[in-house]
Amino acid sequence: MNIFGIGLPEMAVIAAIGLLVFGPKRLPELGKTLGRTLRGFQSASQEFEKEFRTAVGTEQPIDISGPPAAITPAAEPPVQAAVVEESATPSNGPAS
Repeated sequence: MNIFGIGLPEMAVIAAIGLLVFGPKRLPELGKTLGRTLRGFQSASQEFEKEFRTAVGTEQPIDISGPPAAITPAAEPPVQAAVVEESATPSNGPAS
């Protein structure tokens, strides 16, 4: 069991610290609140994904498990050389 990179021993330590900090009476209430929050976040995430797919116009699920596809840069427009006119006498130096 591995959630967010945290294994079972780490989760047991976190639960024990939570039990010591909040006490046995408040810990179930906090767990229930956390569960409701995560459930609300999950439903909001699913709703956002549904709206996004509707806006893009695709109903197919997007596979994000593999490595990202290579993105080729767009062709850059040609650079035009700027013509700079030089004056016969320098403006910031003393005249000789």
